[in-house]
Amino acid sequence: MKRALLLLACALTLVLGPLLAPGIAEAVPTPKPPTAPSAPAVDGQPDGTVNIDVNGVKPSQSITIMIALTLLSVAPALLLTMTSFTKIFVVLSITRNALGLSNVPPNQVLAGLALFISLFIMSPVLSDVNNQGVQPWIKGEKTQSVAFKDGSQPLRQFMLKQTRKDEIGLFTKIADRPAPKNKDDVPMTTLVPAFVLSELRAAFIMGFVIYIPFLVIDMVVSAALMSLGMMMLPPVTIALPFKLLLFVLVNGWGLILTALVASYRG
Repeated sequence: MKRALLLLACALTLVLGPLLAPGIAEAVPTPKPPTAPSAPAVDGQPDGTVNIDVNGVKPSQSITIMIALTLLSVAPALLLTMTSFTKIFVVLSITRNALGLSNVPPNQVLAGLALFISLFIMSPVLSDVNNQGVQPWIKGEKTQSVAFKDGSQPLRQFMLKQTRKDEIGLFTKIADRPAPKNKDDVPMTTLVPAFVLSELRAAFIMGFVIYIPFLVIDMVVSAALMSLGMMMLPPVTIALPFKLLLFVLVNGWGLILTALVASYRG
């Protein structure tokens, strides 16, 4: 029996094998040959590259950002030594002391007011610096050295206009340099400290003028208290309301700021 079944299975295999073979061959997919990799595109630069161009060519965005961050780090020093901020802040501080107020207005308020008044005074100069130096360099129209020289000229002219010849001569003598033939020959290393010294001198002169009316009020109040025999009462306590009243009646802040702005337009 087993031998008969084995013979039957062999016969079926021989008969049906050729018929099923084409179907099985079609069901199994034929593997495709691998394709060669395509060459990378070379039409443009890949993203993320840094371009550093010199000799008058337009600078890259990375270099511009780096220079802007550098300027921000030295901005406080430039603000104090090359603008009108120092003079305005000193005059406002002297005014506060003349009124007999030690912390009112606070230093932050005086610094903020001095900063915005300085921007108001320096706005034409800063516009010229931007138009003559910064923008041509960013657009690639000027090299870095030429842009720096042209952009510093408006600021240089502003400082020369406010600097006394005595201060320039003083720092020229300290530096042991020959006397400059004209204003264009004054180096920045001499001009900047001379400008700061001239600003401090002008601020102290304005402070002296501001102090006089308040000093008169202090003397009158002190003499009145002594004549009344009230020597134990501090004169500052009595004089302070009169100082504030006088300052408000004459619009003191307006007069001082007007005088400060006018000192740079004369």
